[in-house]
Amino acid sequence: MFFIRLLSRLSLPILYKISDILFFISFYLVRYRRKLVSSNLERSFPDKAIMDRKQIEKEFYKNLCDYAVESLKLVTMSKEELNRRMVFTNPEVPQNFSASNQSILFLASHQFNWEWLLVSASASFPMAIDFVYQPVNNKFFNDLILNIRTRFGAHPIKRDEVARELIRRKDTVRGVATVADQYPGYGRDKKFIARFLNQETAFFMGTNQLAQLTQYPSVYYKPIKIKRGYYEASPVIVALPPYPKDSVEVISNYVDTVEGVIREYPAGWLWSHNRWKKRHLKKRS
Repeated sequence: MFFIRLLSRLSLPILYKISDILFFISFYLVRYRRKLVSSNLERSFPDKAIMDRKQIEKEFYKNLCDYAVESLKLVTMSKEELNRRMVFTNPEVPQNFSASNQSILFLASHQFNWEWLLVSASASFPMAIDFVYQPVNNKFFNDLILNIRTRFGAHPIKRDEVARELIRRKDTVRGVATVADQYPGYGRDKKFIARFLNQETAFFMGTNQLAQLTQYPSVYYKPIKIKRGYYEASPVIVALPPYPKDSVEVISNYVDTVEGVIREYPAGWLWSHNRWKKRHLKKRS
């Protein structure tokens, strides 16, 4: 961890030079997941010209490498610098909910830079931030991720312990943050099937269940990269309670919102994730 902290203290201009090197290596030499990224883009944007998809692919890898060094910088970045670089528009939205003692469901997607989005929210929102996460097997990286995300007071909730934690912290006005666009990888995960980016796609039904359980307003935060090292995040009201028992309004609107953001800025989404796996969902032990 000492070496990580040492690297993190490098200035962002220097870290972006490292990102440029990482881009050259990952894109041209190692060709990290190039076939998967190209395939995902082709299926998602069949009407785009090949050269347009190639340009999106190249810009995506630049964003991915920037994401890596930006996440590293979070280990030591000050609250003031982070809030200067990740600006939330319409701050009255969380302020009004907080003033009414109303918690919110803080929805996000794998749109760069989602790590800055979460950590900056915990540093600047007028309410506590809880975040749902799935522990990773590697202890070092699991500890590093938690260290980064909790720097400014965010509270971690393991995915398997969401219901218990919601009850335990029911009197805390907070934003319960979840990134809900990843592949639902276990057989017992309840899934919502939607047409997403021209393909039948499975989403976690847990997002919808979380909204129904809490009856919190569902707000998606849309991050847009203004320029290198600077982002703007805007709130989008996905749905407002009450949510009927059998309603899929939250997850359905979330899917439509995320697709709209991707179509607006396709190079900003995580195309290297194997989102449309063909294997059967494995059973969880």
